[in-house]
Amino acid sequence: MTATHNINNTQSDSDEIDLGKLFGVLLDNRWIIIFTTFLFATIGVVYTLLATPIYKADALVQVEEKSTGVPGLSDISEMFASESSADTEIQIIKSRMVIGNTVDKLNLTVHVEPKYLPVFGKGIARLKGEDKPLIAIPKLELPKELLDEKLTLTINSKDSYFLSFDGKKILDGRIGKLEQFNDISVLVTDIFAEVSTEFTVVKSARLVTISELQDDIKVAEQGKNTGILKLTLEGEDSTKIQAILNSIIEDYLMQNIDRTSAEAEKSLQFLRGHLPDIKQQLDSSEAKLNAYKLENDSVDLALEAKSVLDTMVTVEAQLNELTFKESDIAQRFTKSHPAYVSLLEKRRTLEGEKDRIDQMVSRMPKTQQEVIRLSRDVEVNQAIYLQLVNKVQELNVMKASTVGNVRILDNAETLEEAVKPKKVIIVIIVTILGSIASVAYALVKHAFHRGVENPDEIEAIGLPVYASVPMSDCQIELEKKQKGKKQTSVQDTLLAVSNPADLSIEALRSLRTSLHFAMIEAKNNILMISGPSPGIGKSFVSANMAAVVAKSGQKVLVIDADMRKGRMEKQMAVNPKPGLSDFLSGQTNIESLVKQPGVDGMDFIGRGEVPPNPSELLMHPRFKQLMDWASENYDIVIVDTPPILAVTDPAIVGAHAGTTLLVGRFGQNAVKEIEVTKQRFEQNGIEVKGFILNAVVRKASSYYGGNYGYYNYSYSSDK
Repeated sequence: MTATHNINNTQSDSDEIDLGKLFGVLLDNRWIIIFTTFLFATIGVVYTLLATPIYKADALVQVEEKSTGVPGLSDISEMFASESSADTEIQIIKSRMVIGNTVDKLNLTVHVEPKYLPVFGKGIARLKGEDKPLIAIPKLELPKELLDEKLTLTINSKDSYFLSFDGKKILDGRIGKLEQFNDISVLVTDIFAEVSTEFTVVKSARLVTISELQDDIKVAEQGKNTGILKLTLEGEDSTKIQAILNSIIEDYLMQNIDRTSAEAEKSLQFLRGHLPDIKQQLDSSEAKLNAYKLENDSVDLALEAKSVLDTMVTVEAQLNELTFKESDIAQRFTKSHPAYVSLLEKRRTLEGEKDRIDQMVSRMPKTQQEVIRLSRDVEVNQAIYLQLVNKVQELNVMKASTVGNVRILDNAETLEEAVKPKKVIIVIIVTILGSIASVAYALVKHAFHRGVENPDEIEAIGLPVYASVPMSDCQIELEKKQKGKKQTSVQDTLLAVSNPADLSIEALRSLRTSLHFAMIEAKNNILMISGPSPGIGKSFVSANMAAVVAKSGQKVLVIDADMRKGRMEKQMAVNPKPGLSDFLSGQTNIESLVKQPGVDGMDFIGRGEVPPNPSELLMHPRFKQLMDWASENYDIVIVDTPPILAVTDPAIVGAHAGTTLLVGRFGQNAVKEIEVTKQRFEQNGIEVKGFILNAVVRKASSYYGGNYGYYNYSYSSDK
């Protein structure tokens, strides 16, 4: 119940965020964080130095209000005039009609770029201040299969070149001469480059180039309903983007002027088509009136008849004027439009007035009726004719002086400073990303790390921790020195002999004291040391623990029972043969097994030859005989065994041992792994007395997380 309660408490605690421990994790990984941040910052600086600068050009255009009626004719439609939509004008600017003219004029379908080293070549050349090689290709015609393919143009001499594709030469050419081969035509006019310079030449389809330019150019209205449009374009070549923008706004202006002129011309054609008919009608009506007057001895109209005639002429003139207006409005609106409805309503009113006047005329004498009718025709036709002549003259003047409703406020200009890359911002962002990535790596690594770092985690599963042995720098140095020596002594291999004041040895001395009380109630003086996995330092603990016990005046025997991969003879600096496997197989006696490493009171039995059946040999009665002999002749017997989760050997040896200790490595063995190891021994009837946490490293995460271990302190004598 207690162990279960502890485990539950541990799990509950683990669900809480320990800010102190997280801070400690960052401190433990500070060099990784610093290095990664510095690396990212360096990458950001290198990128900003080598990246191609991008320049920005802009221009300003104003779209003025424009009436929807034909100039000089429509008064009614002016009542419903509306200003030009900015969205409409933007679409016109970005249309193929406007953009296509610029693509054709500036030959934008041909892309020429000098060849540089991959990735960094272009940036390095710019940093060196090298002049960019240039070449002018005003004409390039290619078959469809070569469109959007990369051709290579190589300078042969100051006045010659050759064109190749995919490593194969296509044609040779001379500067200033149109070269043709099959469906290929090339004209190179100017070269500003050294001999052997190579250029990459790409011919794009016209529609593709137009589409790309439509995407690149940005047009937006400045403010709301201002009619002022700002055009912007970004690119590597500041001169080129400025020329492109200027060409676009000029083409946009010209199409607007052409559109306005076309409207005036259309009205002129309409009026000129009607002038001869009106002139003929005027002449005919005058002739009829004169003939009637002669026939009737020049009849004069009375005052009332004269008034009626003037009214009739006015109404007829207004009706004729409405006819012209209707022809104008009919081209723009349907009959349900308010302008059209208003015009029809006015026509009906005038026609009603005309009918009323006709009734008045019908009540007059017949002679006056005829004179009024003929005089009306003359005056109406004369008024219409004069009106049309005036409108033709007005439209001629308007057409000659037309400027459209668009004007250029600012021609294209390119900013001197590049707008991209934004060097400071990029370096800051990349540096921050490096910091975030390294911190995330440290936290994720910690989150997925399941190795034991706190003795409390071991004790939570009901296994007391007898000692926390810190990682020893001296031991690391000893192992390095051993690699370069063929003959070594125990002074060179055993830390307890070479540096007895080391903190690791101090921890083993504490373990010695704890063992004294743990082994009081044990069935014998045999101590087995095992662990869950290899490479955790079992042999280090066994050998140095034996040396520490021997220095206290006790007689100690160390047995390397790992007959598979045991290497304790290197720490003891002795010959491993004959050894345990030789005795168990009956090849030698006990006395010949024992070796003296050079530490007073400590003897050693090596593993011997590697047998094919270590587990079977350990089950032989000779092993019990050896254990009984060792227990009788030594104060303490330390048996180093292989990992229990790998082989069954420790379970066999543990049956003869009075005390069993487990060794685990700091940050390597998980709690679950240690718990399974403990359960494995218990299943075989072996009680595990305690645990030794080996190779403990001082970590900020442990310190700020509240784990204050023995290894945090040292107490050495004054020199």
